[in-house]
Amino acid sequence: MIQPAETVKLFNKQPEQQYVAGQVIFEEGQQGETLFGILQGEIELWVNGKVVETLFAGDVFGEGALVQPDRTRASTAIAKTDCLLAIMDQARFLFAVQQTPMFALEVLKSYSDRLRRMKHNI
Repeated sequence: MIQPAETVKLFNKQPEQQYVAGQVIFEEGQQGETLFGILQGEIELWVNGKVVETLFAGDVFGEGALVQPDRTRASTAIAKTDCLLAIMDQARFLFAVQQTPMFALEVLKSYSDRLRRMKHNI
């Protein structure tokens, strides 16, 4: 089965974006227009000044801003290492979900896995 980040790359009409270690990708509370798929590297998600999770190649993040009515980011995403990210806007996300149901299931699984890990850390 293809990883969600690879599906983002397939449906992406924009070039991949590179981030260097320490670079902020987005900040908590900002309006979000895209989700990201990690093609290379690691991303840390921060909430209230604390790292709550580290994501790796194959993971997607930022999808919450595409499905929440207020479109705000719930965390700050910072490149832990140099990264290569694929980007998907809401129109392409909805198209991918409609045309590739397994993508939708993989995004849900990714989100569920992250939530489970966070619950175990409480």
